[in-house]
Formats: sequence, structure tokens, C-alpha cells
Amino acid sequence: MKYLPILALTVAISACAAPSPNVSQVGTSQQPPKAVAQCIAQKWADKSQQQVISQDPFANDMAADVYVPGQQPPDGAAALVRPNYSGPRTWVGFRCGLGRQRRHRRYPGMPLTSVQV
Repeated sequence: MKYLPILALTVAISACAAPSPNVSQVGTSQQPPKAVAQCIAQKWADKSQQQVISQDPFANDMAADVYVPGQQPPDGAAALVRPNYSGPRTWVGFRCGLGRQRRHRRYPGMPLTSVQV
């Protein structure tokens, strides 16, 4: 019975750390998160000739959400750029738009995996 609180804490931490089901990891970078986000935004804007929205969800430029051209915050398809505490400096993921899981396929020429940072 004395191990029940430890088990409950472990389960709670695991649930909080689990990625959202509509977020997939794309890769990592040695560059800081701000530089990676700027690179992704610039390449998407250049290829689409549309405005790209970037938001900083954390203070001190520690992370960014770069929205696919034509998508809007808070639930649009976006590249998620975060600090990586278990490897290279920056983790990059992709979130499908909520309720619009395939909308980002409108831009097949801009796969996140082709961005070289």
C-alpha cells in the first residue's frame, strides 16, 4: 500500500509526457529553436508565397509553433519546435490541424523533412 502513491505519480508523469496523438516527430537539429523556427518559416513562405504565422508558446525564444501557410492558430497544422533535453539542441515535430488531419497535404512540395537546418 505504501507504493501506491509512487505508482500513481509515475502514471501521472507518463501521461503528461506522452505526445499528442496528432503530433509526429520529424527530427532534431543542433541549431537553437529560434533559428530552426525561422528557417522553417522562411522556406515555407518562399515556396508558397503566402504569409507564415509563427508563435512563441514559451518565454525566451525556447520554442515556436510555425503554422503551415494558410493555417491559423491555435488549432492549425504546424511545425512544433522545442528544446530537446535528451539529445541535440532542438526537437522538431509536426501537428496536424485539429479536425483537419489532412489539410496540410495541400502543400506536398513543402515536407518538413526536406528542411535543412
